[in-house]
Amino acid sequence: MIKRTTIIFLLLLFGMFLFAEDGSKLWLRFKDKPQVIFSSIHGDNSKTAVSEFHRAWEEMGNNPIPTGDSKGGNVLIIGRSNEKLVHRLIPKREFSDLSDEGFIIKTILKDGITNTVVGAKTDAGLLYGVFHLLRLIQTGSSVSNLNIRENPSYDRRILNHWDNLDRTVERGYAGYSIWRWDELPQNVSERYSEYARANASIGINGTVLNNVNATPEILTLDYLEKVKAIADVLRQYNIKTYLSVNFASPKELGGLESSDPMKKDVQIWWKQKVFEIYQLIPDFGGFLVKANSEGLPGPMDYGRTHAEGANMLADALKPFGGIVMWRAFVYNPDGNDRAKQAFNEFKPLDGKFRDNVIIQLKNGPIDFQPREPFSPLFGAMKETPIMAELQITQEYLGFSNHMVFLSPMWKETLDSDTYCCGKGSTVSRTTDGSIFNHKITAIAGVANIGEDTNWSGHHFAQSNWYAFGRLAWDNKLSSDQIADEWIKMTFTKEEEFVAPIKDMMINSHQTAVDYMMPMGLHHIFAWDHHYGPEPWCDIPGARPDWLPKYYHNADENGLGFNRTTSGSNAVSQYNSPLQEQFNNIETCPEEFLLWFHHAKWDYNMKNNKTVWDNLCYSYDKGVNQVRANQKTWDMMEEYVDRERFRHIQSKLRIQSRDAVWWKDACLLYFQQFSRKPIPYDIERPIHDLEDLMKIKLDIKHHN
Repeated sequence: MIKRTTIIFLLLLFGMFLFAEDGSKLWLRFKDKPQVIFSSIHGDNSKTAVSEFHRAWEEMGNNPIPTGDSKGGNVLIIGRSNEKLVHRLIPKREFSDLSDEGFIIKTILKDGITNTVVGAKTDAGLLYGVFHLLRLIQTGSSVSNLNIRENPSYDRRILNHWDNLDRTVERGYAGYSIWRWDELPQNVSERYSEYARANASIGINGTVLNNVNATPEILTLDYLEKVKAIADVLRQYNIKTYLSVNFASPKELGGLESSDPMKKDVQIWWKQKVFEIYQLIPDFGGFLVKANSEGLPGPMDYGRTHAEGANMLADALKPFGGIVMWRAFVYNPDGNDRAKQAFNEFKPLDGKFRDNVIIQLKNGPIDFQPREPFSPLFGAMKETPIMAELQITQEYLGFSNHMVFLSPMWKETLDSDTYCCGKGSTVSRTTDGSIFNHKITAIAGVANIGEDTNWSGHHFAQSNWYAFGRLAWDNKLSSDQIADEWIKMTFTKEEEFVAPIKDMMINSHQTAVDYMMPMGLHHIFAWDHHYGPEPWCDIPGARPDWLPKYYHNADENGLGFNRTTSGSNAVSQYNSPLQEQFNNIETCPEEFLLWFHHAKWDYNMKNNKTVWDNLCYSYDKGVNQVRANQKTWDMMEEYVDRERFRHIQSKLRIQSRDAVWWKDACLLYFQQFSRKPIPYDIERPIHDLEDLMKIKLDIKHHN
């Protein structure tokens, strides 16, 4: 009897672990019975789209859907536009304005039978259409009387992995790289397929496997065969493989005297290497290049321009349909304003790049700060395509310890008006082909994916991976809609849970800005690892533009970086009326006040508070909001499984402590310059500045 009881207990325990909500399924949880019942399905079971629907349908607890004719009910048809069954219901002309990856989902009543048709020109379109239909089912949306037509906002929707070949991840906070280079190509992890599936479900169609700080070794035959093994998996889900390359590879790897892009032997070397890659990976996407930035080699080492370097690689890739994504993240230590560098280097090169080159530009002019104005280079290069680079991993936003939903920040950038072609010339419209008719449109996100079971280190960090994919597919989606989808798919559709958690997510970015760097403050992080505050940081011999004092310029008069016409004149890089608006302290948006102005401590803001007082109240507001988020989450225990509930609860505790750390460190430090009291209705600092200045965390800039 004892033995039998023990066995039953062990089986139950095993079942608990087997079905534990550990976050591994991401948003692809198909646990609820659907409101709609399909009587049969038409489609080729070998197609990824159809097999994905079958898989999800059965995970919902349904019986397998029979294949073939049905005399009644709701028939699901998944097929290409040229298939007889599809165009019998949807005329081919309705597909004429679809891109290769676009899809139609339509409910059609014919001969007394209800047909739900997922149609597209290609298998890729069918895959995205099926995942869209599943999303509607997952979120409890109506799937009757459907009439949906979608094309992606960008042709190339790409994740940038900053993964190194030793499996460390630069700015990685979710464990080691998912790419097990030491096991490849012989052993291919099942996790690659799950990764590809998750990306396909949100419309991502490209992956750069390795760090932009690339080593030449990735281009050796040994590693290219490993890359091929990964590419073979990703291809099943319409994901192209790209590589970051080191510009000095011909010299470092090929043994040439130089890597000068205008030298014939260098050009030949790259052409041969590209040919070698395409022999292994016929659908290879192309190269991502970081050049002449932060010490990495580039064409300027040889007196050549970015255009000459990019064009040389583009010429090698052109016969195979490959592209070059050339990063505009550049700055010099001796510049009077780091924010101006990208514009100064790239604007004069407009129109000089090959048509298969696209410039990859960070959303702001500095470096993924909690809040930045959009980079003035958006819209400035009218003859050269530009793609936005967004950072999904939270390098400057508390790593995987802080709950920060990034969609509002990205939407702020994408919806910003550049005025490059008059009013309405938003960043999104300058990059998605709406204004400029470029051959390539693309968007990139720096991935937050690692080997952790939950993929992203924090369950809520998954929402940023999800949000990037959804915005890359449709840049007109609202943050509210994206959050609503993700919550319902990841946790529950119960409105008592959805409403407060969505509110928490939508406000989380502003909360982080408030307790970190309000009013346009930027780059006052701890040295190197960027976790925690260190506005006093001073490293002997370090570059000035790597130190906080370069940016905050605190003195007895005030605070902030003067980028007006009387300062660095960075405002001149923006179009009218923005440059005039930013230049005038009275009209400058107050969220960017200290970005563009060195404001006096006593300057009165629109709320009738001085700069100093407003700074204090902003930090206090951020702290209080994190605490409110803790309370909100604690009240949600009944709606969430124990494992995820406790994990998120512990993360919020860390975030709450960190917010107080930020508040005390910044206010006590800047108080030395303002010489003003912290308003007495604000919680008193609980730390001493001297103690805070002694904190040195043993953290590296990679995992």
